[in-house]
Amino acid sequence: MGVIKDSFKAKADAANAEIKEILKEHSTKKIGEVTLGQVYQGMRGITGLVSETSLLDAQEGIRFRGYSIPELQQKLPKAEGGSEPLPEGIFYLMLLGELPTAEDVSHLTSVWQRRSHVPTHVFATIDKLPLNTHPMTMFVIGVMALQTESNFAREYAKGINKKDYWNPMYDDVMDLIARLPRIAAYIYRRKYRNNEHIQPNGLLDWAGNLAHMMGYEQESFKELMRLYMTIHADHEGGNVSAHTTHLVGSALSDPYLSYAAGMNGLAGPLHGLANQEVIKWIFEMQEKLQTENPTKEQIEQYVKDTLTSGKVVPGYGHAVLRKTDPRYTAQMEFGKKHMADDKLVNTVWKIYEVVPPILQSLGKIKNPWPNVDAHSGALLVHYGLVEYEFYTVLFAVSRALGVLANLCWDRALGFPLERPKSITTESVKLWLEGKAEIWE
Repeated sequence: MGVIKDSFKAKADAANAEIKEILKEHSTKKIGEVTLGQVYQGMRGITGLVSETSLLDAQEGIRFRGYSIPELQQKLPKAEGGSEPLPEGIFYLMLLGELPTAEDVSHLTSVWQRRSHVPTHVFATIDKLPLNTHPMTMFVIGVMALQTESNFAREYAKGINKKDYWNPMYDDVMDLIARLPRIAAYIYRRKYRNNEHIQPNGLLDWAGNLAHMMGYEQESFKELMRLYMTIHADHEGGNVSAHTTHLVGSALSDPYLSYAAGMNGLAGPLHGLANQEVIKWIFEMQEKLQTENPTKEQIEQYVKDTLTSGKVVPGYGHAVLRKTDPRYTAQMEFGKKHMADDKLVNTVWKIYEVVPPILQSLGKIKNPWPNVDAHSGALLVHYGLVEYEFYTVLFAVSRALGVLANLCWDRALGFPLERPKSITTESVKLWLEGKAEIWE
């Protein structure tokens, strides 16, 4: 591997072994207000953030400003003739803390329509990338190219009073959200549809216009986009994309920089890329079994083979939830309404019957139930959107609603620079020996 690389590997192996021994004996020992295990193992369960827009309950699932997903599906305004909530409504709810009227949502739609123009240099920047570039890379680079338009960056450079930070921040947030569907659709048409682009339709709502610009005119697909954008909008503040957006924003980076950073986190396979991994896993199963309609027995064996090979079943398990993700349930209901006979969708439902009992039998899984990613890809494939690498871009467009609403609140409340304390393993060893205090 090379002298330096070999040396690093040897050091890392030794450090790994040492840390495992430390945690085996001392993981529950309190270091300050948290345990040593929490410090080393992803800060799980440490309450250290304020995120007003949503709260995740292990048993009830996500609540947006106190409302569950079924309640939002009932109470949020819908497009004319539609049955799914408009994402404009959940943004209004997250930002202001109250349910919008149909007039409120219509006004927000018109505001975003007016702010949706994307400068040509953004498209030119995306066009410079090779076509084999991952869509999320294109998307984040497009957002970064759009940063030239930042009101906050411009006003900060002029010396704006910190009490007024929220004002240009708000304008940036509204501009960015308004422009994201255009950027996402441009990437989709460039990469998958021969660079043949579709101009926005100023009469459509935010999610409906995204569907239109991507080239999907079925009303039920527009309904799917409205549902998808609503249920993926936020998941309290501790997940990677939300926390990263907040963290970078705490340095007074503008919304373009902060959101782009968060979406780089969303692109990871342990976060937003998981929806891509789910559909890829199902396609691989179909190919191996040589059938588009596997039996539950075939699925059961494939799941066991997956686990035996040291891999996980993508789309199952969640860091917080201890029940079936309500977002999964909402998508299942959509599938039953619009595509009950679809083979792939039915395969997803069979997997739902098969996987939890297998994971429960292992005795190590706290949550054997499906999360939101376990279902979303199958619904998209039904409409012909088979390019699963693009799915995380859709997730990113939706997640903008929550993380950017939070960013407005961060500046309005004057939240400070986020700067947690870090320690070294050497200092931990000295502390365990009673020779040092490391939490001060």
